[in-house]
Formats: sequence, C-alpha cells, structure tokens
Amino acid sequence: MHDIPLLRDLVILVVVAIPVVVLAHRLKVPTVVGFLLTGIAIGPHGLALIGQPESVSELAEIGVVLLLFAIGLELSLSRIIKLGRLVLIGGGLQMVGTIAVIALAAWLVSVPTNQAVFFGILGALSSTAIVLKVYNDRGELDTPQGRVVIAILLFQDLCVVPLMIFVPLLAGGSATTAQPPALQIAISLVVTTALVLVGRLAVPKVLERVAALRNREIFTLCIVVIGLGAAYVTASFGLSLALGAFIAGLVISESEYGVQALSDILPFRDTFSGIFFTSVGMLLDIGYVAAHPVLVVGATFALIAFKAITATGVVRVLRRSLPVSIVSALALAQAGEFSFILAAVAQPLGLFTESTYQLFLGTSVLSMLATPFIIQASGPFARWVQSRLGHEPASMGRASELEMAKDLLDHVIIVGYGLNGRNLARVLKGAEIPYVILEQNGQVVRQARLNREPILFGDATRAEVLEKVGIERARAIVFAISAPAEERRGVAVARHLNPKVWIIVRTRYLREMEELSALGADQVIPEEFETSLEIFSRVLRLYGVPSNSIRREVDAVRGEHYGMLRGVSLPSLKLDALRHLGLKVGMESIEVEEGSEAVGENPMTLTLRTRTGCSVVAALRGTEVFYAPDREFRFQPKDVVVVVGKADALEAGSIMFRKRPAEGPRPVRPSGSLRLANPQPGIGD
Repeated sequence: MHDIPLLRDLVILVVVAIPVVVLAHRLKVPTVVGFLLTGIAIGPHGLALIGQPESVSELAEIGVVLLLFAIGLELSLSRIIKLGRLVLIGGGLQMVGTIAVIALAAWLVSVPTNQAVFFGILGALSSTAIVLKVYNDRGELDTPQGRVVIAILLFQDLCVVPLMIFVPLLAGGSATTAQPPALQIAISLVVTTALVLVGRLAVPKVLERVAALRNREIFTLCIVVIGLGAAYVTASFGLSLALGAFIAGLVISESEYGVQALSDILPFRDTFSGIFFTSVGMLLDIGYVAAHPVLVVGATFALIAFKAITATGVVRVLRRSLPVSIVSALALAQAGEFSFILAAVAQPLGLFTESTYQLFLGTSVLSMLATPFIIQASGPFARWVQSRLGHEPASMGRASELEMAKDLLDHVIIVGYGLNGRNLARVLKGAEIPYVILEQNGQVVRQARLNREPILFGDATRAEVLEKVGIERARAIVFAISAPAEERRGVAVARHLNPKVWIIVRTRYLREMEELSALGADQVIPEEFETSLEIFSRVLRLYGVPSNSIRREVDAVRGEHYGMLRGVSLPSLKLDALRHLGLKVGMESIEVEEGSEAVGENPMTLTLRTRTGCSVVAALRGTEVFYAPDREFRFQPKDVVVVVGKADALEAGSIMFRKRPAEGPRPVRPSGSLRLANPQPGIGD
C-alpha cells in the first residue's frame, strides 16, 4: 500500500478542523479563528500531527492562490468607483498613516529602515475575511461604520499588487535573483500590465463561447484554468503565484460572467482558504510565544493601539462622528491575511530573521483571535470615550434645525435615511404629517439638507439626541436601519424616555422579534417575513383571488404576531380563515382618481355593471357614507367606492376609477397601488 504524505496530512487537517470550527460557530466566533487554532494544535510546534514543513508550505501555497483568486472575483471596480472618495481618501490615508507610524516606531528601536518600512506595510493591512464575517453576522455592513470599514478594506485589497512588486525592492533584490531592482520593477510592471490587457480583451470572449455551450462543468474548468494559468505566468517570471491569481480574479470580475464565476469558485475558496489559515497557524511556534509572552502580547497591544489611533484620526478626517470613528478603527486593528502572503514573499528575501518572523506570526494570530471580541466591545468603549470627552453627538446639526425640532409636536422620528427611511419620509410629507430624521452618515445628511429634509446628524441610541428631536412629544419613532445592536439600544432608550411613544422597528431576521418586543418595541417588522407575505399575496393574486381576500389573510397572519412562521400552530387560520378563497365573488375598495372616467358620473351613467360585471354597493366621501348611490350622486376625486363582483370583474371595474393614461388604453392588470383603509364596519355586509 502506497503512503501519500500530503493526503494523510490533508485528512488529519480536515478531521481536526471540523470539531474546532463547529465549536467556533457555537461560540459565534469567525471560522477563520477556528482554522488558526486548528493549525496551532496540529502543526509541527504543537501536537506535531503534521510534522513536515514541505506539506505545510504546499498546502499554504494552494490556499493562497485560490484565496486571492476568489477575493479578486469579489472585488468590483464599479463598487469602488461608487464609494469613490471614501475608498481613495480613507483607504489611502489609513495605509500611508499606519505604515508611517509603525515604521517610525520600529526605526526608533534600531530596526533597519527597509525592514521598518516592511513591518509598517505588514501592520497596515487588515483582515477582510474576519472583519466582513463579523460585521455580516452582526448585521452592521450597511451601518455608517460598516461603509467606512468596507471602503478602507477595498483599498487595502487593491494595494496588494503594487505591494507584491514593492516588497522585493525593499530587500534589494539580492536574495533570490541576480536581476537588478530596476529590471525587476520593469518585469513586474510589464507582466502585470500584459495580464490585465490581454485578460480584458480575451477573457470575456472566451467565457462567452464557453457559456454558449451551456455546460456548467466546462465553464467551471475554464474559470479554474484562467486562475491557475495566470498564477503560472507570474511565477514563470519570478513573481508570486498569488499575484497572478489575484489579477485573473479582477479581470473576470469585470466581465458579465463574474457573478457565475464567483459562485463556481466559492466552494473551492471556502475549502482552501480554510487550509491556508490552518497552515498559518501551523507556522506559529508555541515555544517561542511561551518563551517571550511579554514581547508577543506587548507587540499585539502595540499593533492594535497604533492601528486604532491612526484609523480613528483618518475616519475623523472623513467627517464621521467620534463613536463611528472609534468603532471603525477598532474593527481594522488586526493583521490581515495579505500580511501572511507578503511575509511569505519576504521571508526568503532576508527581510525576516527567524525570531522576528515568529514575533510577526504570534502578533498577527493573537490580533486576529482578539478581533471578534474587540468589535463586540467597540460600541460601549466608543460611547464611554465620547462621554468622557464631552462630545455632543448632534453637534453637526444646525441651530435653525434644532429650533425646528423643538417646535415639533405629535410627530414621527425616523432613524436612518436609507431606502426605507426615504420612502417613509416621502409618504409622511405627502400626508402632511410632521417628522424629523436622524442619520449618522454626514454625506447623506448634507445631501438631504439640500433637498430641504428635516434631518439631523445624531446617534439615536443616545438619550440626549432623542430628547433634542422631541421624543417626549413624538407619537411614533421608526428605526429604519439594519443594525440589530443599535436597534436594541435605541428601543430601550426611547421606551425609557417616553413610555407612550409607538415604536416601530425594521429588522432583518425573525429571530430578533422577541428581544426587541421585550425591550419595548410595539411593532417589529422582519424583512424576511414581510417578503414571504408579499410572495404569497402575489401568487394568490395571480390565481384571481380578490385583493380584499388577500388582505384578510395578510392581516390574519400579522394579527397572530407572525406566530405561523415561528412554529406556532394556527389551525383556525389554516382551515377556517382560508376556506373562503375558493369563492368566486369578492369585494374591493377603490379610490376615485382625478382624471378617471368615473369622475362626474354615477353607477347608472357609468354603466359599470353592464361593462364590467361588478356593482357599486356604497361610496365613502370623507366621513359620509352613501349606500346604493342614486342618480343624483356624482363620483368625485378621493371618493372611496365599494364594489362587488368576480375577481376579473373587479379588476376590470377598478380601471374606470383610475386616471386615464396619456396614450393608448390602460392594460388590465392586478392592482399593486396603495389603498385607503376599509370603509366603516357594515359596508358591503
């Protein structure tokens, strides 16, 4: 029987990794941390289950190539352009500032200049994999700090290619090649440019032909060949394998086949990135850490402190609030996966001694392990710093706007001015209901002010901010954000300040409902559940079920506080409430629109029953109800008409009460427009 060491090592790695990763998942710790711990345990410096350095390096090299290929696929130049100033200014200042601070600190302790700059480069990079995983789990990707962190991480990822070219220059180009530095730069630039240009021209055409075959296996193989082929090309010219894979991923991501390519490569990415992080853990010498605990822990604290302080200043330059700046900075205060890649490139070039390499590994792994806990504690820490410094969260609000907020009465407070917040503000403005908006994105606030929106810069989890917008006089406060931690704090503070205010919370997941309700929310609207309601509403409408019947089912489910989708048995809803869906006759409430055919007519002159098959049973004008309107009655705009008939008749009849289109006949289709509430009880009974 043949012994295959690499296969044996791979089996050991996966077998040990499974329980460790499961434990990390149970503890809500990113799986990257689990892989690092696995590597520490089974590596040559741990239990020595895998004792061959050659196997470790081979696995790490494969993992790096596929990891960078997938990251290149996930990057989008259009997304970077959209973030624009945030990426270029924020990312650029963070990289340059952190490199300068760490390099200066290293130089002051007698580290050679080239090594000091290299250490600054290693420290400036953060872990995209860990930070985005933690932020996604916490639902904070779309928060002010989430947008800042994503922008800076994007810039760091873009810096990988020039940094890979620059690192050999720091070593003088003498460790692994006889080529002079100038020639190395020229070769690197030519190869990189050629890959990008040839890739932009050839890859879309190749993928178009492959996609035309409609064979998933061939398409996936082609994607893998492009990635590995680019890696082979860069390696042939003495450059990094990972550099070629990263460029290939970037090129494919800009084609129309980027999304499909990413979905095909993700299973490989997840597997081999796990191998990569495990191999990184294997490289850590536990004996070195045990022999120098003060040095390793001290270096870790120094790295976190230098990066946090520098990034806080950078985010403040971007005009973000102090709490957002601190939270964003702490999220970036760890070493990154690209740091290990650059370290692997630099080690044979002589930029590391064995002791400094182990110090780097120990510091990087510890900072990564600490990241989830640092992010969790960053919010309370930022609020503590803010209170100690006496910063006022709403200080960016103009005096006139603060005076306006003081005059509000019986108003709505909208927290967050994203899509949901904007739509709510538009509807409230149309209904002439007073409202005020709280938002923590300075750029959004400035743009909304140009549109004359009553918006203030402030944190809705702070009591003093809510007091400034009149929480004690408000009728309702709506949390239209997607940040569970902030929503929970905001609900608790709002309920404490005004026990009578109606609190509505938009949340992403159903599981958040119970905790938010316990904290004082009157109504919690989970996105995943509302989506399910909209789906079944549209399916029933497709089968001709009258709209009022559909509304009754939606109201019935909501009336049970979403119990059906949370596992609570609702036999009455399933049997009794649904049995009328087979009826062929329904009732509908329709608002008469200005410019519609019905304006100035009555049911007789309109010949509604003859033309459509439905009949008017009542009309509502303000608070007055007209039952069976006579010949003297005339429909007016804003009247609400109650009609009965079959489903198709109701849809045909509703067209006569809508505004006539400018050109051509209006097609008959299910109505998706908003309607007023049902008329007074008894109408149509």
